[in-house]
Amino acid sequence: MMWPFYLMALVAIISTVRVVTNTNPVHALLSLIVSLLAVAGIFMIIGAPFAAALEIIVYAGAIMVLFVFVVMMLNLGQHTVDQERKWLTSDAWAFPALMSFLLGLILVWMLGSNYTTHGAVLGTQIVGPKAVGQALFTQYLLLVEVAAMLLLAALVAAFHLGKRESSAEEEKE
Repeated sequence: MMWPFYLMALVAIISTVRVVTNTNPVHALLSLIVSLLAVAGIFMIIGAPFAAALEIIVYAGAIMVLFVFVVMMLNLGQHTVDQERKWLTSDAWAFPALMSFLLGLILVWMLGSNYTTHGAVLGTQIVGPKAVGQALFTQYLLLVEVAAMLLLAALVAAFHLGKRESSAEEEKE
């Protein structure tokens, strides 16, 4: 009964290695998304479906929004669009597609089994949102506040770094 866990872990490790070793940032981002989905699957297997949902929504979703924000902030032209078309060939999508297919098979197998009636595959109980909220806002309250302050500081820094000075020609228009 441990094979889904080990398969998810293998997908996460291989995808994470590809994130670090890829020289193309777009390909590295695709592998990072697959890695984050594999970690969400591991959370699901060990009995934390709420943490798995948060992993997908916060990390995989936030990474995509951050990537779009950076592309918009850089204001890249047609040359970059043509270069990306050359980079995004079918072989660039083959590995992330294969890993995502493996993750999908495991997820279908898990949802088809009696996952909810027998508890987690590896854990002894399923951790719900109430337990996560109580732990975050009692035992780990200081860490939550520090993380919020760091995210606010990063947002202000990103705004100031991305802000362009207006030139005299732009003011005339």
